Amino acid sequence: MSTKSQVLTLLMKQAPAFISGEEMAQQLSLSRTAIWKSINELKKEGHVISSSRNKGYRYDKSDVLSAEGIRLALDPAIPELSITVLNSSESTMKDAKLAAINGEPNNTLIVADIQEAPKGRFGRPFFSKAGSGIYMSMLLRPNQNFEEMAQYTVIMAVAIARAMDNLINTPTEIKWVNDIYINGKKVCGILSEAMSDVESGQISNVIIGMGINFSLKQNEFPTELREKASSLFPETEPTVTRNELIAEIWNQFYTILNQLPEQDFLEEYRQKSFVLGKTVSFTQAGTNYEGVATAISDQGELVVQLHDKTEKVLSSGEISLSSINPSS
Repeated sequence: MSTKSQVLTLLMKQAPAFISGEEMAQQLSLSRTAIWKSINELKKEGHVISSSRNKGYRYDKSDVLSAEGIRLALDPAIPELSITVLNSSESTMKDAKLAAINGEPNNTLIVADIQEAPKGRFGRPFFSKAGSGIYMSMLLRPNQNFEEMAQYTVIMAVAIARAMDNLINTPTEIKWVNDIYINGKKVCGILSEAMSDVESGQISNVIIGMGINFSLKQNEFPTELREKASSLFPETEPTVTRNELIAEIWNQFYTILNQLPEQDFLEEYRQKSFVLGKTVSFTQAGTNYEGVATAISDQGELVVQLHDKTEKVLSSGEISLSSINPSS
């Protein structure tokens, strides 16, 4: 751990109390000069650190993404995460794929303050702004069959919804497949990709990425998105930090993983769905269809009853919902 990282971790642990430079130097076995230099570097990065001649230094709550801030809010019971925080990224999904190729370990998390070329499902772009969102991808090495892939995306959606419900106290809904909505507007999109081992027929790597609109003000969205998208704090100042939300998302994710093969999360997913019972239209193999969404299977598939009473079972890779209307 670098000197700067040690200083930041100690300041965060001590907050909101002050800690003297001398005490910090003793605890970390560093010189007072090294402490002073690290604090100045942290301030330049945007961390808010108060200083008092008699009391020392105090870390004031500020929304700067940091591996240290995320780690401090993680549940000790979850696996150790390898965390990288970037100022910017073309795509954290690409970063995670490269990490997989380079042999980075299981549970490698890459977080960026802004994505320069963010993409959602089917390559759709979405809006990104520095300091106002969460863009992250996790590399997992599950060694499971392809049939189990859908389970990860469902688990992720439930974990994000739980974390938002817990920390922000605003009810979330899930639009099949994996978009999180609040008050009828999208606040989060999730993307999952698998890399396979041809010989074993198993998934060697799973990468789960997401983009969360955290504190974008409603008037900051492009005009064409204002009616469709929002953020967790579109009008008010955030009541939690991005680090805290990131940690809570992974706390919930690994909690569900640790409970497998229990399937309670599936019922939670269904209860939060605002697609079930409504008329949906979609395109499959170049043909347009319309029907009522009647169920979500244990594999996360959407069951749609067409007007002729036949059923279509839709997987995440097959379709894009083009409209959702109340069923008559």
